Amino acid sequence: MTFAVLFPGQGSQFVGMGADLFEARPDLLGDAADEVLGFSLREVCLEGPEERLTRTEHAQPALFALSYALWEELSKQFPPPAAAAGHSLGEYTALVAAGMLSYRDALSVVAERGRAMAAASDANPSSMAAVIGVDLEAVEAACSVRRSEGGSLWVANINAPGQVVVAGGVSDVEWLEERASDLGLRRVMGLAVAGAFHSPFMQPASDRLSSVFDGVEISDGRFPVYSNVTARPVSSEDLVATLVDQVVSPVRFAETLDNMAAAGIDTFVHVGPGDVTAGLARRTVRGSNVITVSSLDDVEAATEALGSIS
Repeated sequence: MTFAVLFPGQGSQFVGMGADLFEARPDLLGDAADEVLGFSLREVCLEGPEERLTRTEHAQPALFALSYALWEELSKQFPPPAAAAGHSLGEYTALVAAGMLSYRDALSVVAERGRAMAAASDANPSSMAAVIGVDLEAVEAACSVRRSEGGSLWVANINAPGQVVVAGGVSDVEWLEERASDLGLRRVMGLAVAGAFHSPFMQPASDRLSSVFDGVEISDGRFPVYSNVTARPVSSEDLVATLVDQVVSPVRFAETLDNMAAAGIDTFVHVGPGDVTAGLARRTVRGSNVITVSSLDDVEAATEALGSIS
């Protein structure tokens, strides 16, 4: 058995998440984190309201911090993984887990990333939609048609076979929803997100992020971390460039999972709130073992499950 850990991105948040972790790891999630963030992490996560928690500048650091705190507890029981990856924001959690970034540096960068992406969304209204049940080529063709008409629509997340997310202007996403059947798309669902993440709409955020890494120490990883941009392990030399590029580039998560499987990984462990990356692993790598660790209560069961399939 060879396993990789997967960390979730924005969209997995919910009010009340991490109550057990706030009690267990005040060193990671208490006053020191609040000082970096400029708001009470505990209050936002446990009290919300939902509208406040789901704001990009709150959701991103909250999910990063809770997922990493859970990983630290899990890693006391688990051997080191063969590799790690994260969906969008979750890539930062994977990098800290591997030791390529420090927790405090990454928390600061993620906080600024969230603020920059929120500002880009506010400045230019945009949206996203999930396209279900068709292949990537059909979605890319539909986006190309819209751009040929002067619109702004791009593939943003390649999550799993038959699950692609597009990003663009509000009218562009509405156009796709209205024209879905004509374009040969089975189902298009608008997403409740703040903006067109992982598309050219985020260029102001990418520009702003490039200076945030000044003074941040980058180390070689204890295990490979697969980049959303390349779907391959990232080197310490290329790390900053790929993270800056990540906010305007498609998340190639399905390809990442396929490449992990080709490298011999047969077990995937989702670590963090929700279970999104677990579902993507099941859909992408058929027959793989998938374990979900979304709270401290899951740690013992996950440890036993890994032992039983080793």
